[in-house]
Amino acid sequence: MPKEIERKFLLKNDNWRSQFTSRKIIKQGYLSTQKERTVRVRVLGEKGFLTIKGETVGMTRLEFEYEIPGDEAKELLQLCEKPLIEKERFIVLRGKLNWEIDIFEGDNKGLNLAEVELEDENQKVEMPDWVGEEVTYDSRYFNSNLVKLPFVRW
Repeated sequence: MPKEIERKFLLKNDNWRSQFTSRKIIKQGYLSTQKERTVRVRVLGEKGFLTIKGETVGMTRLEFEYEIPGDEAKELLQLCEKPLIEKERFIVLRGKLNWEIDIFEGDNKGLNLAEVELEDENQKVEMPDWVGEEVTYDSRYFNSNLVKLPFVRW
């Protein structure tokens, strides 16, 4: 069964900028933002993705992701709750881990997060010097909740 185990952190500084290996622009929206399940549509370049996630327990949740035609994903964004989530994602490789740095735009401008996906919840993680406060358990930082209460309104 596909699971996502993820930790989230605020950023302390921009030291990661000299370390990223790739970047991409992401636009995503939610067809459902219920706590028990979220249904996300994402446009990444010319590709589209439909993702269904279960309720988060600890730092783990079920995650099912399917590639869909990019033009259909763009159409589906029109059906999504507003505002859409807009962000630039940078990938930083640290050891065997991929850190995803999300720099939000639009109604969430000013929010900058680092996320790391793990094999299990007890996996040890060496914290880079640019990682700040952990917000894994603070649901305000879930992308699906940033649609309901964008960062600019905090």
